[in-house]
Amino acid sequence: MKKTILITGATDGISLETTKMLRTQGHTVLLHGRTSKSLIMYK
Repeated sequence: MKKTILITGATDGISLETTKMLRTQGHTVLLHGRTSKSLIMYK
């Protein structure tokens, strides 16, 4: 079952790796970070 998941602090560390893993599994992942600049590369 595919899910929509919100990840906070998604631009580095464990959150970044979790985001990558969830996307490869086909889930929709919403990212939240402190600055929009750090999130641009994940668009």
